[in-house]
Amino acid sequence: MEEGGSGGSGGSDSSTSGSGGAQQRELERMAEVLVTGEQLRLRLHEEKVIKDRRHHLKTYPNCFVAKELIDWLIEHKEASDRETAIKLMQKLADRGIIHHVCDEHKEFKDVKLFYRFRKDDGTFPLDNEVKAFMRGQRLYEKLMSPENTLLQPREEEGVKYERTFMASEFLDWLVQEGEATTRKEAEQLCHRLMEHGIIQHVSNKHPFVDSNLLYQFRMNFRRRRRLMELLNEKSPSSQETHDSPFCLRKQSHDNRKSTSFMSVSPSKEIKIVSAVRRSSMSSCGSSGYFSSSPTLSGSPPVLCNPKSVLKRPVTSEELLTPGAPYARKTFTIVGDAVGWGFVVRGSKPCHIQAVDPSGPAAAAGMKVCQFVVSVNGLNVLHVDYRTVSNLILTGPRTIVMEVMEELEC
Repeated sequence: MEEGGSGGSGGSDSSTSGSGGAQQRELERMAEVLVTGEQLRLRLHEEKVIKDRRHHLKTYPNCFVAKELIDWLIEHKEASDRETAIKLMQKLADRGIIHHVCDEHKEFKDVKLFYRFRKDDGTFPLDNEVKAFMRGQRLYEKLMSPENTLLQPREEEGVKYERTFMASEFLDWLVQEGEATTRKEAEQLCHRLMEHGIIQHVSNKHPFVDSNLLYQFRMNFRRRRRLMELLNEKSPSSQETHDSPFCLRKQSHDNRKSTSFMSVSPSKEIKIVSAVRRSSMSSCGSSGYFSSSPTLSGSPPVLCNPKSVLKRPVTSEELLTPGAPYARKTFTIVGDAVGWGFVVRGSKPCHIQAVDPSGPAAAAGMKVCQFVVSVNGLNVLHVDYRTVSNLILTGPRTIVMEVMEELEC
């Protein structure tokens, strides 16, 4: 479905501009639903909710039972009640992400019917928007691999931007990686990615040009989406910031009474944990972060204060002073496909600002207010949280973090 003009060209009249804005918002909504659906599909496979099932002597491969899935969503606090769970799955059905195995029911029902993700049976509709999105996601994952250094913090017109790529270098990389056969073909690919809202100029001033101009991916594909986001019709009003890939997802729920970050007490100083699930992850919003409550079943999300959780500033020198009241701890955390489940903040030293209660970091024993000493053997006491975030994002899935925690009096 080709629509409208390129995102790089602006209309002169307000109606054209409004139409382009609406199209862009729709593309953003579509992309968010696709990522959310794919993350859910992978989780359901991992937890064996999706499997081959038999009915009347016939086997239906890679499917799930609607009623059982609703139970699972409530159990994992992805939905507060069955009605909400049905609405969430209907959103995926409306976008063609899931369907009844025999296509006899367009509505998602809380009964013992078999449904399947279209990606599991090869029936997912690949229109131009979806193709552009999937291509962009694949490129993003390749660029985020540990051996790739194309995405870097850079400055343009005196402003520093995180995780940028230079247009000319990106074109070279696309040809080198076999994503395009010629430089012209690579440039055409970039125009399509920009038109479909996958990439943009860092300050949104220029179309894609083979030059030294800087560009970014508009989406953090690795951010863990929470299913409840599907019910929020508003698309992100601005590009996700890339200053910390571990921030908990900002939500628009009207619940402003709770202002404390949640943490989980450690059970062991050194523990290897394989990630199974965790709550929503994203870059920080401007006014609050989201965390699911492990103590209130079916409770609404908790908005958390983004101010520092530290009671007072602490220097690296203070941490290293002999006899200082701090204990060293080491965590080995195995991330899943979308991350590790914590927020890094501060500088020289960085500290743990928030921990997703159901994430791999929390299960390993990480808590708020711990100070980050090293990441995979590299001392980070004298760098800021952006550097620490980048080290983790560009490193292996398994991270070994040494922290220092204040001793209780």
